[in-house]
Amino acid sequence: MLITKQTVAEQIAAYLHHEITLPQLVDWAENVMLDGEFGNEDAPVLRDVMAHLGVADVKAFGLTWEDCESLLNRLGYTAHVEVMAG
Repeated sequence: MLITKQTVAEQIAAYLHHEITLPQLVDWAENVMLDGEFGNEDAPVLRDVMAHLGVADVKAFGLTWEDCESLLNRLGYTAHVEVMAG
């Protein structure tokens, strides 16, 4: 499976929207690092982002909002927060 910047951004967005859990995101990242294929041009950035996601369940690393924002920026995306009355 070819992994693109868009694929990774969609997974981070799913996590931020609470569609997947942190353990699911980490499992996905670990599996991609083992079995995924990265396009040559984006491979360095994708490997670095995936490595960060792959250790996000370790307390010393974690995954903050700022981390997600930074990772999305490296992938060419921006994150926006919308607050609505419940």
